Amino acid sequence: MDYETVAGMYRYIKEGNKLRLAKYLAQAGLTSRRHAEQMIRNGEIKVNGQLVTEMGTQVEPGTDIIEYQGRTIGSVPMMIYVLLYKPAGFICSVNDPQGRPTVLNLLKDIEERIYPVGRLDFDTSGLLLLSNDGEFTNLMIHPRYKIIKTYEARVNGRVGQAELERIRKGLLLEDGMTAPAQVKLLTQDENSSLLEISIHEGRKRQIKRMCAAINHPVLNLKRTRLAFLSLQDMKEGEYRLLTSQEVEALKKCAGAV
Repeated sequence: MDYETVAGMYRYIKEGNKLRLAKYLAQAGLTSRRHAEQMIRNGEIKVNGQLVTEMGTQVEPGTDIIEYQGRTIGSVPMMIYVLLYKPAGFICSVNDPQGRPTVLNLLKDIEERIYPVGRLDFDTSGLLLLSNDGEFTNLMIHPRYKIIKTYEARVNGRVGQAELERIRKGLLLEDGMTAPAQVKLLTQDENSSLLEISIHEGRKRQIKRMCAAINHPVLNLKRTRLAFLSLQDMKEGEYRLLTSQEVEALKKCAGAV
């Protein structure tokens, strides 16, 4: 990315990162959000030198000055949401004791400390989100929120309809039955099959274990979609910021909006 592109990304982050005042106070560690709302009603909080009592007041971290009893309340981190087309050969971690490259090595122009939202295996490629928003991460990875993740799996051998039906109904793995999955056969040759599989669970190596359970081990695996997000017009190793509309839509998918 060139300088102008990166500068534009950070202008978006700054301009699009306003928070409700009560949420700001809670994230800054002053008090709970409910108590923060009461403090605002009581006229205990100043924004840029002015007492505020409106519950809908929004502030911009890093720009507005928020005070309580004459003390400036420290800024909360700017929330960043990144979509990365992860190549195979990178580990989804902040660092690796074995010295393997991590996905953070690909984010050359992101200064904030962010973390992978879930994981893709070292040899798996595809769509990966990264963020510093813990609440958002939980919404995306906890199975109760049923965020659909879609993969293309090249597997060994010719997969028949009976095996596809087993995946659709659920498979017994060593950690229990899988939830019913969506699966379709995309292409097939003499030696392998390309499957599209969609799941909402997030068990470790789940797609690989499901395919092994029907005796068609995975040869190559790529995550192609997460909810409505895709890798359209992206190349391996490229990344972009999610728009505020995409972030809100993802939260809505999880039932949080």
